[in-house]
Amino acid sequence: MSEERPQAPRQLPLDLPVEPRLEAADFLVSPANAQAFTMIESWPAWPDRLLRLVGPAGSGKTHLAAIWARRAGARIVSAAEVTAQGVEELALCEALVIEDADRPPRDEHALFHLLNAVRRNGASMLITARAQPGMWGLATPDLLSRLRLSPAVAIDPPDDALLRAVLVKLFVDRQLVVDAGVVEALGRRMERSLAAARELVEVLDREALSDRRRITRPFALAVLDRLAVRSGADDA
Repeated sequence: MSEERPQAPRQLPLDLPVEPRLEAADFLVSPANAQAFTMIESWPAWPDRLLRLVGPAGSGKTHLAAIWARRAGARIVSAAEVTAQGVEELALCEALVIEDADRPPRDEHALFHLLNAVRRNGASMLITARAQPGMWGLATPDLLSRLRLSPAVAIDPPDDALLRAVLVKLFVDRQLVVDAGVVEALGRRMERSLAAARELVEVLDREALSDRRRITRPFALAVLDRLAVRSGADDA
């Protein structure tokens, strides 16, 4: 009787951060985001000192905010960092990005006072959010009114070309080499969102390293199917 050959141990993947490239040259422009990109590039010729950038999770809002922050010399803070104690300091900025303004925790009175102070000082402000202000659950009517009156530009869900281009970029960012057929197959079957693309490539990288395998079409689709099953279980 022949002895069974022991299986090679799975390699433990290191959870090393992957720094996204957030330069203007790295932003992938498509019909879904062209209007938002053009508006960011057109600063300081904005229709108002305040601009809202609206789009789904993972759609590129943070990337566009980083591009604008470099152009305008802006400071970037989250909405949770806008507090009564910090308004005076933030109001001194000539340009400011408020990220994820629709997400709690959020001090509505502090945000309202900051909007007023920025306007008085002639500064510029970019606010990012996943939804329009009416869907934020705001309890301060003056803040809701001020936000609704401000101009906004939206990022639409990705088209097929953008989704595939983002997949390629995410693989390149992780120094992963995959065939074009892998990207095409994933693009046809995956959820139509850039957040889903980011999660998928992250899991593929981790699984391939753990199993010491190349990312082939069958392997990639099997991982995609497992993610879909897990997502369905989470929603149940």
